[in-house]
Amino acid sequence: MSDTFFRPVSGMDLPRFAGIPTFMRLPNVPLDHPRAGDVQIGLVGLPWDGSVSNRPGARHGPRALRDASTMIRAQNGATGVRPFELARCADLGDVGPNPVDGPDTLQRFETFFAGLKARGIRPLSGGGDHLCTLPVLRGIARDAPLGLLHFDSHTDLYPAYFGGKTLTHGNPFRNGVEEGLLDPKRMIQIGIRGTTYDNVDTDFAKANGIRIVRIEEFHARGVADVMAEAREIVGTEPAYLSYDIDFVDPSIAPGTGTPEWGGPSAFEAIEVLRQARGLKIVGADLVEVSPPFDPSGNTAWLGASLMFEILCLMAEAL
Repeated sequence: MSDTFFRPVSGMDLPRFAGIPTFMRLPNVPLDHPRAGDVQIGLVGLPWDGSVSNRPGARHGPRALRDASTMIRAQNGATGVRPFELARCADLGDVGPNPVDGPDTLQRFETFFAGLKARGIRPLSGGGDHLCTLPVLRGIARDAPLGLLHFDSHTDLYPAYFGGKTLTHGNPFRNGVEEGLLDPKRMIQIGIRGTTYDNVDTDFAKANGIRIVRIEEFHARGVADVMAEAREIVGTEPAYLSYDIDFVDPSIAPGTGTPEWGGPSAFEAIEVLRQARGLKIVGADLVEVSPPFDPSGNTAWLGASLMFEILCLMAEAL
């Protein structure tokens, strides 16, 4: 691809610590920009954490991810993929939330992503809490349900909290199934662990055919075997990829609101994505990075690195 407008600024031309940070140093292309119609993969910030059930802070995730992502270079060192040559990528900016009105925020997000779908732009979002995924799915999956490749320490399959009235970051995938946005037979959730309230989430999974790979099974079988099953379940039809940073062990990624011990190493966290090559990923997100819980910035840097790996998958899937 010869269009250099969509190439990141190189650290050989401008130091990484200089300039205005965008996702991976890509051009900032709001949807009213003259080149917006040429974008194939749009990186989007979703700075909202109004649905967290305990520790907030993920609203600051997109800004931290952008800053950390200035360290990203042009080529995947392991796979050789050069995503910025395979696809026209741009930072589309943040979708402005309403910080005091959750339903209004969800509607704003849904409208934005429906607009991306209409333009043929595939989204890669940085959150924000995990409920942010639901309006993305509402925007891009209304015409046909998607498969789901989901990395997390929680299923997010719980019913609405507090008497069935309130959506939280524990609900997006249950709602995604109930609203016909996700095909439960093509869903796999990997890394699930930690204490639970009850079995209502896993009962829902069993009733609908959702595959859950608990962390004990993940460690016993290894990345390659688990991901071979994941590719078989998700299949060759369009799918969404959702990656909660709390999938990773908190000794490595402490900057998240609901950490759970016993998770994968940083290498395993990256390798699961490399083992997902060949899937038709038409949208994705990296969520729940909460910078206040990690002053070192390591969680955001890992999150940005994971977003690059996801971008490589999406660029190859065009």
